[in-house]
Amino acid sequence: MSPATQSSGGQEPPMAAGVALARMRRQVRIGRWGVWVALACGPLALAAAALRSPVAPAEAAPAPSSSTMRTPPAADPSGYAELYLAAWLRSTAGDENSAQARLAQALAPSVALPRPEGAQPVLERAVAVRSAQREGGQWSVTVAAQYADFSVRYFAVPVVAGADGGSFAVTGAPGQVAGPTTAKAPEPAYGVSLPAKGVLTATVAEFLRAYLTGLGQVDRYLAPGVRLAALSGTSYTDLQVEQANAVEESAAAESVPADGTKARVQVQIKAQDKTGAWPLAYELTLTARAGRWEVSAFVTATGTGTGGGGHA
Repeated sequence: MSPATQSSGGQEPPMAAGVALARMRRQVRIGRWGVWVALACGPLALAAAALRSPVAPAEAAPAPSSSTMRTPPAADPSGYAELYLAAWLRSTAGDENSAQARLAQALAPSVALPRPEGAQPVLERAVAVRSAQREGGQWSVTVAAQYADFSVRYFAVPVVAGADGGSFAVTGAPGQVAGPTTAKAPEPAYGVSLPAKGVLTATVAEFLRAYLTGLGQVDRYLAPGVRLAALSGTSYTDLQVEQANAVEESAAAESVPADGTKARVQVQIKAQDKTGAWPLAYELTLTARAGRWEVSAFVTATGTGTGGGGHA
């Protein structure tokens, strides 16, 4: 037995015992970290699982109630009333098998057909001129009946619209009524008279001449970025400006104002073709640029058409 063994009385040397103790302490610390990690991961894992899990039916968003559901807008039955009145006026009670009588009976089975006697004016067309919506899907459509002898009669046609907005039915016989009266035209906004030989009037005349006759380049009169579709089916040979008015005072100036100045113009012209002269009216917006007027918007005087926003 070596002296080292004898002096320790059969026990491990002090260095070996220290190494073993350090290893045990390290294992305890690792075990404690594992416990803390497990505790920390537990709630995180629970939260992640909760985020991934589908919402329970009881927590789902409630379905919209019937009071919040939108219904389709009711379609205007003007065209339906036109079709019915034209068939009704062209049908006769003694000839129920005619095409017009069958159509009228199909659109309104409970309404009796007319029984005309003697010569009757020939119906040219039926056009709806007014429609009024009432409660419960009820409509009253006023239809103008234009005859070949140039006479016009007006009839009120009662129509009901279905809940889907796409089905209709005539609920009663038409009633002859007075036609709509002529409304008073509003005061014109174009209060500035333009000189017949002014620079702006000349630009408008040249632009419309190129546009209506097809002679010349329309694009040269348009502001940058403005596009104008070509006019089709025209046979005008020339035009004459009858009257030109503007909203802004600057439009009547003898010279072109500063760049960016706008002028809203209404012009009435007389366009000539091989059949005669036609009075036409247009509304335009012109913008000053580089010493000249350019068309930046183009619409008809009745407000139809497009203008501005890069289109003329």
